[in-house]
Amino acid sequence: MSRICQLTGKKAMGGNKVSFSNAKSKRQFKVNLKRKRFFIPETGEWVTLRVSTSALKNINKKGISACIKEAKASGILAA
Repeated sequence: MSRICQLTGKKAMGGNKVSFSNAKSKRQFKVNLKRKRFFIPETGEWVTLRVSTSALKNINKKGISACIKEAKASGILAA
């Protein structure tokens, strides 16, 4: 399973590791993903998602139903 957030679509990006001598070598900045269960009150069911920690902050702010609706509208989450 790839490391992609199921709500925001965030995934690993590339960059440079810079040493003290300023030598650069390639590295990856991976997404901080957590497996989390959410209760959706409209349907009365539990859903398990792999979400980034920044998506968790959005869920706390907007609610899980609004975040899932946005992800479906943008095509990130399958219907």
